[in-house]
Amino acid sequence: MMEIQALREKAKKLKESGLNAYEIASEMNIAEETVEWLLSKEEKEKPGKDVKIGWRSIGVYPSRIRYIASAMADIILEEAENREFDVDTIIGIAINGIPYATFIAEELDLELAIFRPHTEKVGVFSSNYAGLKNKNAVIVDDVIGSGKTMRKAITATKKEGGNPVLCVTL
Repeated sequence: MMEIQALREKAKKLKESGLNAYEIASEMNIAEETVEWLLSKEEKEKPGKDVKIGWRSIGVYPSRIRYIASAMADIILEEAENREFDVDTIIGIAINGIPYATFIAEELDLELAIFRPHTEKVGVFSSNYAGLKNKNAVIVDDVIGSGKTMRKAITATKKEGGNPVLCVTL
């Protein structure tokens, strides 16, 4: 499988450049478990279900990000209506959730907050964007793998006094 070998080589190069598994997963848009599998010597073992998603074909064109963000915004409105909650703020998880969250916040005319996850700690919100105290927030990321990053974002939102009402990923 040429594709698997190319992914394996890319993961190895990123590892050699000093990135950890979490950072490699974020860079390659795959789960940490898949990174660990790619970096292992065991080629007989079958890969996880998310070996590769071609997000680059989406990410290089802002219009494509906007189209996807528009669909996500529509889902947010539908959930808010069905479950009867208001939304004050859209939270984008760095790095790949930020473009989607930005377009969603713009389309829904809501505030934007940015969450920066940390590999060993919960993470922090950027002080250059909206605060979360007493606000209903929707957390946006591109994908969800193990769920660790999303759980960290939920925990951090509550710690900041916000109310996470919905999480949206592709």
